[in-house]
Amino acid sequence: MKELITDLQNAQVGRVAENEPMAKHTTWKIGGPADVFIEPDGVDGLVETMNLIQKHQVPWRAVGRGSNLLVDDAGIEGAVIKLGQNISHLEIEDDIIRVGGGYSFIKLATIISKKGLSGLEFAGGIPGTVGGAVFMNAGAHGSDMSDILIEARVLYPDGSLAWVKNEDMDFSYRTSILQKQQGICVEARLQMQQGDKSSIVEEMQKHKSYRRQTQPWNYPCAGSVFRNPLPEHAGALIEKSGLKGYRIGGAQISELHGNFIVNVDNAKAQDVLAIISHVQEAIKKRYDIDMRTEVELVKRQA
Repeated sequence: MKELITDLQNAQVGRVAENEPMAKHTTWKIGGPADVFIEPDGVDGLVETMNLIQKHQVPWRAVGRGSNLLVDDAGIEGAVIKLGQNISHLEIEDDIIRVGGGYSFIKLATIISKKGLSGLEFAGGIPGTVGGAVFMNAGAHGSDMSDILIEARVLYPDGSLAWVKNEDMDFSYRTSILQKQQGICVEARLQMQQGDKSSIVEEMQKHKSYRRQTQPWNYPCAGSVFRNPLPEHAGALIEKSGLKGYRIGGAQISELHGNFIVNVDNAKAQDVLAIISHVQEAIKKRYDIDMRTEVELVKRQA
């Protein structure tokens, strides 16, 4: 690992840190240290980072704002690559957007709505980055990324960059091909529609207000913990099971929304994992439904 760190620093790829606490980089404010933490200073730095990681055969993963991530208290083995402000360019040409993978999804939705472009109203309250939204096929209110993505530029482990068209992204509910084969969404081209600015802004504000009223963003959290086992909804099943307010350690199922687990008092990953297991067992016993997590659980290998 030392050799990788030295090579990364010599190559001046961007910020490089050893044993960086992941609690600093997740919206849950939970997570032990990453062996190596890299925040590349641009696409070239990102490509060089990947080349060096492959040279040293170090396991890796990419993160954005960490809004959909539960990192184990023991931390993350290998390298963590963060796509941040240095990979957050934005170009708007008529109704086509080209945007960096590190760009804030909420900020993008706000800017686009004020330009009278429709298509991102659903994203008004979704935390995270554009790259993360593509990875998860993020969505709400009946829309998701698969509806607007033209193509995504993906960095592969061998250091190659390629544009992947929508039809090749293998999109489904909260899923894309990037969850099945390793790759980083470096940027995306999105198709918008011209519309009435006031109506678009009003629609997005309505979604934002709904989220503020129904979701507990006053505590560190990661958004929805479980995927909806359609046609059922995870939050409703949890609430009907009387689990609102259920607490282990510093983590608690929100009193406001059953599908949110909040960090109320310096929660550990093991607290959240224990609640997740309890919910899965309770819902399986009561409804014979398997509850799959929407958040990604990252454990250090033994």
